[in-house]
Amino acid sequence: MGAFIKIIEAQKLANWKEEEMFRPNMFFLLLLPPIIFESGYSLHKGNFFQNIGSITLFSVFGTAISAFIVGGGIYFLGQADVIYKLNMTDSFAFGSLISAVDPVATIAIFNALNVDPVLNMLVFGESILNDAVSIVLTNTAEGLTRENMSDVSGWQTFLQALGYFLKMFFGSAALGTLTGLISALVLKHIDLRKTPSLEFGMMIIFAYLPYGLAEGISLSGIMAILFSGIVMSHYTHHNLSPVTQILMQQTLRTVAFMCETCVFAFLGLSIFSFPHKFETSFVIWCIVLVLFGRAVNIFPLSYLLNFFRDHKITPKMMFIMWFSGLRGAIPYALSLHLGLEPIEKRQLIGTTTIIIVLFTILLLGGGTMPLIRLIDIEDSKARKRNKKDINLSKTEKMGNTIESEHLSELTEEEYEAQYIKRQDLKGFMWLDAKYLNPFFTRRLTQEDLHHGRIQMKTLTNKWYEEVRQGPSGSEDDEQELL
Repeated sequence: MGAFIKIIEAQKLANWKEEEMFRPNMFFLLLLPPIIFESGYSLHKGNFFQNIGSITLFSVFGTAISAFIVGGGIYFLGQADVIYKLNMTDSFAFGSLISAVDPVATIAIFNALNVDPVLNMLVFGESILNDAVSIVLTNTAEGLTRENMSDVSGWQTFLQALGYFLKMFFGSAALGTLTGLISALVLKHIDLRKTPSLEFGMMIIFAYLPYGLAEGISLSGIMAILFSGIVMSHYTHHNLSPVTQILMQQTLRTVAFMCETCVFAFLGLSIFSFPHKFETSFVIWCIVLVLFGRAVNIFPLSYLLNFFRDHKITPKMMFIMWFSGLRGAIPYALSLHLGLEPIEKRQLIGTTTIIIVLFTILLLGGGTMPLIRLIDIEDSKARKRNKKDINLSKTEKMGNTIESEHLSELTEEEYEAQYIKRQDLKGFMWLDAKYLNPFFTRRLTQEDLHHGRIQMKTLTNKWYEEVRQGPSGSEDDEQELL
């Protein structure tokens, strides 16, 4: 599309320069929040919370390690006149933005091949939290650039950056969690189940509220909306009517998918519309540092975690995790958001980011399937099933919306039998089942359950009537449906 538009503009047949402009504010206010909120909302809670320690270590410390290695490498290579010279804060800002992994291709392949669910959750969980951490780190570096740090020592700068990062991370997470819990209590005590449109409207408002609040008080909206999504899915979702539960998930998945597609479309268009500054040595060294930084993040931390984990991270899993460090839309948008001066510096960072994103998606993403086949990490039963074609459709997977853990229709007695009397729950899981869940979620009466079933039955019957009256509705089709 970018090439096509370029040709038309060159012939002076039309001009789309204004429409092609990718404004970072539009990305951060409109396109990114649905992607992040949906990833928190549709998270598989069980696996996520069981691996929360490992995921946090990879996404917080691992991302910081990667950012320091890439940023430090670029700074020292610049000082040695090997590559284009950037100052310390600009180098660190670039190191932070390029550390946001986006393993879209890897996750699709994992789901198609049925790899170890723990490996799937480690890669997926890391990528969700890592986006937020990367954005906070980049904002930290930008904040240091704005305040003139020339008269402050390196150690003081580091402590100031650490304090700012911790305030952003924990402050935003607390705000998002609090908003999610308030939404659960509101929808528990105000019964909107008979008016699904109003119920759905309230959910959308509560979904966007933490983002706006956090940005207004100089915290990270992305971190807030992520934690809000996780909490709302865990508590608020169970206070909704069945119709709104399905509607919420389908809408979120559709909007997030559309937003992600828009960002990648902009990324493709920018190859032609963006004023580039290409330096071979800078690009090559950046790719080397990105791969090296990912290795230093994954391998030592995995060995360290294996001392504390029952389900060990094998060397094969570590290699796949290193290989799945694809870069996506977020580094690109962050590179445009950086207010670097002079303009050639901004162009160099933008061009290098686009090349790294394309390199990782096409080369590493394209190589993931053969690599998994080669090192035989696939489940043996799944391998027999998958001799046929493998479908990497993201939307088909999204079609299976009605997940058992999300359509919650448990009465008081059923909940007690299923959760509270279980002996194997420990720590937070036990606390959640015993106290938090009963406090934040509505336990359904038999009457509520009956009403929910009637509502679903009415909708199904209405849809079925429309199908029967449709142009292709024949007796054979009817029998097939039945």
